[in-house]
Amino acid sequence: MPESVWKWIHRLGGPGLILLGIADNTPFVSAPPGSVDMLVILLSAHHHQWWAYYAFMATVGEVIGGYFTYRLAEEGGQQTLEKRVGKPRAEKLYRAFEKRGFIRVFVGSILPPPFPFTPILISAGVMQYPHKRFFSALATGRAVRFFAVAYLGRMYGQRLISFISRYYQPMLYVLIALAIAAGIAATAYIKRYRPKGHLPKTM
Repeated sequence: MPESVWKWIHRLGGPGLILLGIADNTPFVSAPPGSVDMLVILLSAHHHQWWAYYAFMATVGEVIGGYFTYRLAEEGGQQTLEKRVGKPRAEKLYRAFEKRGFIRVFVGSILPPPFPFTPILISAGVMQYPHKRFFSALATGRAVRFFAVAYLGRMYGQRLISFISRYYQPMLYVLIALAIAAGIAATAYIKRYRPKGHLPKTM
């Protein structure tokens, strides 16, 4: 992410977290992994009284972005999967995700980078996981993560900022590399499970 863009998002505060959270979960234009957590820490460290607000705004952005990716994968995903693996095997996969889908989405939404969360969002869409359960698992997991991160930023923000400032350059290169790898993996996953020439309906 260019430094000028990062500074602009930082100046936006809460709305900037929403924009960054949306980008963090989309398979086509992805924010560097960990950038949302980093911004939550920085903002919470500088404005202690607003830490819960920043956690909430980050959660909103992540949920919007995650739901968008889920809907993209959901459109036509079931038919494509059944054509590729056969209906009997596909039904077994549906039942397996039905039993463990909530835990997969919930745990995945809590785990920090470099854990690849986009494939889980895509899997939930392809497997036609119920909207309400998906939304509940995603929102709860992201809220747990970002409220914890914001609180740590409020309590230990200056120490964390000092560490980030010291190792910012190498951390940035690592995050960019991870973002590129995640984008390639997500694109390959979508091409594998979506029919050629299929365009998702607009939301």
